[in-house]
Amino acid sequence: MVIMNPASVPPQSMPIWVLVFPGFQLLDACGPVQVFATANDEAAERGQPVPYRPRLVSLDGGSVASSSGVVLHTQRLPGPASLGGATVLVAGGAGVAQAVDSAGLIRWLARAASQVRRCGSVCTGAFLLARAGLLDGRRAVTHWRDVATLRQLHPAVDVQDDAIYLRDGHFYTSAGVTAGIDLCLSLVEEDLGRALALDVAKRLVVPLKRPGGQRQFSAELLAQADDSGVLATLTPWLKPRLHRPLGVADMAQAVALSPRTLHRRLREEAGTTPAALLARLRLEAACRLLEADTASLKQVVRQTGFGTPYNLRRAFVRQLGVLPGDYRARFG
Repeated sequence: MVIMNPASVPPQSMPIWVLVFPGFQLLDACGPVQVFATANDEAAERGQPVPYRPRLVSLDGGSVASSSGVVLHTQRLPGPASLGGATVLVAGGAGVAQAVDSAGLIRWLARAASQVRRCGSVCTGAFLLARAGLLDGRRAVTHWRDVATLRQLHPAVDVQDDAIYLRDGHFYTSAGVTAGIDLCLSLVEEDLGRALALDVAKRLVVPLKRPGGQRQFSAELLAQADDSGVLATLTPWLKPRLHRPLGVADMAQAVALSPRTLHRRLREEAGTTPAALLARLRLEAACRLLEADTASLKQVVRQTGFGTPYNLRRAFVRQLGVLPGDYRARFG
């Protein structure tokens, strides 16, 4: 059993409530807690006030077992009077399937969201925020394996599939597992400045800004999953031709199928369409060019077939939640 000792943290520090439930993912909770604890260490070494007061909380308090079997000691969910200025982060994990049916937990989240300074989730913790209605009409992200399910269960949520973390208003969501560390480093930077956040990242031996998104599970790797499928044939044909005007008829001809059959085969193999596959490959190519930082935005537009800078900007904002220039500044 792991027990957190709150005695050394001043009560005036910013409260960070990390919400867990039976079957939560251990790193979803401990990663964020460690980021804030390390920020406290860095601030103390600078002779500054300790900025954070991280706490693990659960519906009933007491010992809560993670999906790995490690048990953490938690406090009971705080009352409304404790929520002003606080940050609430919801862990994810296999147990979220049962947690979303906890009426008490969902009611508390819905009430807490109107009181806290920030409300966020790690990994599949987004399902709890969505169940509470907090993400309706907002951009959100979750683990890449659960994107389709979140979209299906909560169609009012604008689910993104590539970002490491997103902010929409005072709601924050992050992708799978270690992305919670990325999110919390961004919160430390927001609160205390880049210099201290960078030192926290150095101490934790992680990047302050992780390069790229969840694109390691991209359309290109998807094509490698079944090297006998139409996707494996079409993807390498498309990659050197992204700069050209391409239609479904062109793609169908390249793989010797009718447009209708191509639609059906891509749906069966990858749950996508020819147009969506082309758009995804163009976005991934644009990301690589911006990360390399060797091409102007006009050159990126020309080489990836977006046609106009407006189309490039719209694709980045819609899919990644950032402008191309911001993406270059962050990952270039």
